[in-house]
Amino acid sequence: MIDTMENLRNIAIVAHGGAGKTSIAEAMLFNAKVINRLGRVEDGNTTMDFEPEELKRCSSLSSSFYQFPWKKKNISLIDTPGDQNFFSDTKNCMQACDSAVFVIDGVDGVKVQTEQAWEFAEEFNLPSLIFINKLDRERSDFDRVVQDAATSFSVKPVILQIPIGSENDFKGVVDLLFMKAYEYDDEGRSTSVEIPEDMKDIVETEHEALVENLTESDDELIEKYLEGETISDEELTNALKTGIIEKAFIPVICGSGTKNIGIDLLSDFIVNYIPSPKDHIDWTGTNISNENEEIRKSDVNAPFSAFVFKTVADPYAGRLSIMRVVSGILPSDGTFYNATKDIKERYNQLLIIEGKEQKAASQAIPGSIVAVAKLKETVTGDTLCAETDKIIFKCTDPLPPLISFAISAKKQGDEDKIFSSLTKLLEEDTALKLDRNSETKQILLSGGGQVHIEVTCEKLKRKFNVEVNLDKPKIPYRETIKKKVRVQGKHKKQSGGHGQYGDCWIRMEPLPKGKGFEFVDAIVGGSIPKTYIPAVEKGVVEAAARGMIAGFPCVDFRVTVDDGTFHSVDSSEMAFKIAGSIAFKNAVIEAKPVLLEPIMKIAIKTPDEFMGDIMGDLSSRRGKVGGMDTEGKYQVINATVPLSEFQTYAPDLRSITGGRGTFSMEFSHYDEVPSQISEKVIEEINKEKEE
Repeated sequence: MIDTMENLRNIAIVAHGGAGKTSIAEAMLFNAKVINRLGRVEDGNTTMDFEPEELKRCSSLSSSFYQFPWKKKNISLIDTPGDQNFFSDTKNCMQACDSAVFVIDGVDGVKVQTEQAWEFAEEFNLPSLIFINKLDRERSDFDRVVQDAATSFSVKPVILQIPIGSENDFKGVVDLLFMKAYEYDDEGRSTSVEIPEDMKDIVETEHEALVENLTESDDELIEKYLEGETISDEELTNALKTGIIEKAFIPVICGSGTKNIGIDLLSDFIVNYIPSPKDHIDWTGTNISNENEEIRKSDVNAPFSAFVFKTVADPYAGRLSIMRVVSGILPSDGTFYNATKDIKERYNQLLIIEGKEQKAASQAIPGSIVAVAKLKETVTGDTLCAETDKIIFKCTDPLPPLISFAISAKKQGDEDKIFSSLTKLLEEDTALKLDRNSETKQILLSGGGQVHIEVTCEKLKRKFNVEVNLDKPKIPYRETIKKKVRVQGKHKKQSGGHGQYGDCWIRMEPLPKGKGFEFVDAIVGGSIPKTYIPAVEKGVVEAAARGMIAGFPCVDFRVTVDDGTFHSVDSSEMAFKIAGSIAFKNAVIEAKPVLLEPIMKIAIKTPDEFMGDIMGDLSSRRGKVGGMDTEGKYQVINATVPLSEFQTYAPDLRSITGGRGTFSMEFSHYDEVPSQISEKVIEEINKEKEE
């Protein structure tokens, strides 16, 4: 039970995969005595990683939640994924928090997903904290990582703790604010000790730097500091709190999650200095009644409002909707209004999530992260509110998908189950996208990477007993022509009774890229009656949809019907439709038909050292580099690449850059396939048709 907003801390632990977020969360729960053993990610027995797919990969694939007491406060903890494949979930959850703890690997330093999480924190205006982890590991380097953070983040890092010892000899930390040292035994228990003699000079220097950094954000304090006056501990702690809330700097503390060194101090820091929901900036929404912008304060006396930022789909328990309460009080059961869907929803129980378990809550106040089960219509991104004060909050958009697979049922008869089951998983994971390509007749599942798709398929089997095959999607090629021609299309058929007669002459010519199809009626003198002209166009359109080279739609051409003949008895709309189709086929044969392929516009973000390898790889994929930009310490390569060469790029880029590169992709245009490649594509497609 949370009594006041001031006693609640909503924290997202974010980082690149492998930095140790889950180990830190485990140690925090162990120190708070809400779990009785310290689990290990490698052993698959941590509280926050419990899905079978996570245990198999020893990695967080979905955000997990736990609320626990610490020093008469309540920490509501979200352990987020660090893998690029699942980073959209991290973004969704960060918008529901009041601050973020950035975990940085003491060996590897800042990685690309950490930088992306920093961009999210800036988007949501989140105060933050850096925890440098794994200082017990070989080649860990506290000073190097601090410098790395200084060049990677837009806010200045300010050191509040420094390590005692390094690598195997790392055994504790020095608190620079209060000039205290703490050493830890093998069980993670801390003891207050004297600052080591060989560290006193560096501690004094760092303390002075800290005091200077803290006073810089307060005119009165900086004046006292410059005049040599004594600044009290209370003044320093108030300056620290203010600086964090105003994002004047980002504090840096350190430790080891697996050794449980410094984790108690991390929890202390969170409850003492990290802002509560009351300190959160006012929330901006849209008033449904007048469509004006409306500000909602985190106030228990304001009308109830909340937004759903995550959904968990369970085939037995039903849908679990996880929300952040923005304003007002939500009782343990009742009814609220879904402003996004314009419906009322009834709920029977309010839940607090503790790992894979849930417990009942008596109420929720602003800042509370709670869940309700079995809502009928509510999904991620929906706003819930009082029906008398309707408001909608805009939730963040998921990250764009980077890879697609064609998905098909392994067992005959499971085709319909694929769609219904995947739809439930899409409620849970907004970064997934499901499409049916009408041209290729394939169901396409798109996501953040190959692992994302594979994990989704594993969940599909585990939760809904549906097994699927994954294949590379067929490329939606197009066809067009390169030469202007004039041909005849004549359909004449005699049988008992009325015959069939339709005769038209058409001019067919190429149009510029992207112009589609144009039809021009240039008949004069009534050589074809006006009633039959639409039938000619229909015949051309239907034939163009089937193509001539490899069965793909023909685009970017103009057809002008300029002459023809008809029979007063045997002519009909059907006859002229067939004549139009014949004319199209005759024209394409003479008009130099070519195959077109989709070209994608891409932006690849990578550290400088991988530029050469990436450029070489792009060249091998027929890519054309359009320019380069710089974002911090990363280079951004802008290029266009054929989709057929780029379908498996996500795992390839990960391999080239060791997981440090990212990319975005969107459709650009269609372009002609080189003749030698076109021949192979047409041969493969025709072979598939025969099979």
